[in-house]
Amino acid sequence: MSGKDEGAGDHVDRLRARWASELPDLDTGPMAVIGRARRITLRLRPEIEAVFARHGLDAGEFDVISTLLRSGEPWRLTPTELYRTLMISSGGLTARLTRLEAAGLIRRREAQEDKRSLLVELTEAGRKQAEAAFREDMALERRLLAGLSEQEQQQLASLLRKLALSLER
Repeated sequence: MSGKDEGAGDHVDRLRARWASELPDLDTGPMAVIGRARRITLRLRPEIEAVFARHGLDAGEFDVISTLLRSGEPWRLTPTELYRTLMISSGGLTARLTRLEAAGLIRRREAQEDKRSLLVELTEAGRKQAEAAFREDMALERRLLAGLSEQEQQQLASLLRKLALSLER
């Protein structure tokens, strides 16, 4: 990297400048959004996962117990509702449920209305752990966004929502 490249913008700006000199006819504008989103995700993921680890969870286990918590009292869902919400395979969910049940954070029980069906519900310990981990995660994410004003955060969230909705169509 030449000395003139250092300090000029961020990593993505430097990559785009190099591509512009190598392939000047190619518009690298999408990299300004997608490249940055990827780099930010990769940069933040270890810190966020460390929060879950401090609570004895991996990210997938946190996903399960937080989904149950935000489902509202009585904090129970069918395995089908869980894996559709989490967008994982039923096999992947079963492994997570087994670990969470062994840790005493969830229990699986027969549905009263259909004895062939199972329900997955948070235990009191699971509810407390999910809430504590989520509160710590939100405090971390608030600190990570401190470089943006409240208005900038709202503007960025709005633009990201618009992009997410266009990709879901």
